[in-house]
Amino acid sequence: MTGVSVLTLVKNREPHLAQLIEGLRRSEKQPAELIIVDMSDTPVPQPEADFPVIVHRLETTALPLAAARNLAARDATAPHLVFLDVDCIPLSRCIGRLSETLDSEDALLCADVRYLGADDARTTWDDAALLDRGTRHPVRDFPDAGLRRETNPGLFWSLAFAIRRTRFTALGGFDEAFTGYGAEDTDFGFRADRADTPLLFVGGAIACHQHHESFEPPVQHLDDVVRNAALFRQRWGWWPMQGWLDAFAAMGLISQSEDGIRIRRRPNASDRAIAATAHPR
Repeated sequence: MTGVSVLTLVKNREPHLAQLIEGLRRSEKQPAELIIVDMSDTPVPQPEADFPVIVHRLETTALPLAAARNLAARDATAPHLVFLDVDCIPLSRCIGRLSETLDSEDALLCADVRYLGADDARTTWDDAALLDRGTRHPVRDFPDAGLRRETNPGLFWSLAFAIRRTRFTALGGFDEAFTGYGAEDTDFGFRADRADTPLLFVGGAIACHQHHESFEPPVQHLDDVVRNAALFRQRWGWWPMQGWLDAFAAMGLISQSEDGIRIRRRPNASDRAIAATAHPR
């Protein structure tokens, strides 16, 4: 089985990062390296692990996801890349299943993400406990074992995915014209599809998503979502993130038409409270 570089981004979520590293420590297949791009307000301490951990400091007040992922990938040395959001705990077979699949499939792979509650991974845990507590994604359908070819590239999501380093380079990585948060992963999925790169959902490659405060819709990223949605529509001919845009419109934050999107007002404390209540996980 080929070597794997695991890549993650962190911004002010050091406890989540510690659990991600603990998941890698327990992994049946150890990574050749963990590369961290740190965008935190205060730099994270150098983590200790049984495998090399490289921390790149990226000073930013924003959340430049495309640029940060590309930065991590540029320094990766292994033939296989596994991207994990810092919120994810890879279960013991996750990294191995993704790597063994990439040995035979030059494809874009998604791991099966299970969503945890607020206290599900804060103390002692093992694979069985997290599997018992985690809930499946309501839309993305994963097999219990084997592979499922997904024909809708819009269902690619960057929370936990894997790809050969050569394929990632050939695709040009994430497009850094998408600045900040939103649509950069959908664009990547469509570019991969255009390049005849299959999108495969990998059964048995399970990562558990740790709970954190969040907003639905993501009102804190209003400007990024509007800007990146317009760029995506210019390139692909349709609006991405339509559910978020509809929610913004219903809150009176934007108006949307065929001609484009106009921001009508800034989110206030009431908007943030409503968005936080609507998304308890």
